[in-house]
Amino acid sequence: MDLTGRGAQRVGVYGGAFDPPHNTHVDLVQAAMAQWRLERLHVLPTGQPWHRPVQPTAAAHRLAMAELAFAGLPGVCVDAREVRRSGPSYTVDSLRELQALYPAARLHLLIGADQARALTTWHDWQAIVAMATLCVAARVDEAAPTGTAPALDLPGARIEHLHTPPVATSATEIRQRVAEGRPIDELVPPAVARYIDQHHLYRTAR
Repeated sequence: MDLTGRGAQRVGVYGGAFDPPHNTHVDLVQAAMAQWRLERLHVLPTGQPWHRPVQPTAAAHRLAMAELAFAGLPGVCVDAREVRRSGPSYTVDSLRELQALYPAARLHLLIGADQARALTTWHDWQAIVAMATLCVAARVDEAAPTGTAPALDLPGARIEHLHTPPVATSATEIRQRVAEGRPIDELVPPAVARYIDQHHLYRTAR
């Protein structure tokens, strides 16, 4: 992990399974970097997701695909801390570590509207909203007619909405397409598509 820029004042955090990372993930990161003028953004592939009954693809594959997907984006680093951490992956632990790394920074947590609505079920969610501004991206099926995310009721939270078209692509859809032998070239970065093919990922639907 590249820690250059550790004196940054505005730092983004974007966690997820990235199973696989796709073009919308890349678009959201670029939009967040521009909208909030972030100096650094950490992409954190999750290790052991505590809230998912089905475990994701092996962490080594997801980490490698994330490195390929976000390569070359200025200020963006793929951060393996959750993959390397033992036990369930909790966002609050990563935020605490990043706050210690950037003690003067304002943290911006990039999440989807569905995740924001479920945030009160997350481990130590009050600490999350105390440490980070929630930067919320809407999905197509959740967006209001104006294209903004729905209102959220999270006491004490600082909430800002990402000014970008609502998210349409899902990793589930991509995995299904691969399992069915359909092309994914328009949905993922070329390097990620090649990696999926070379490593025979997602050949069985799940």
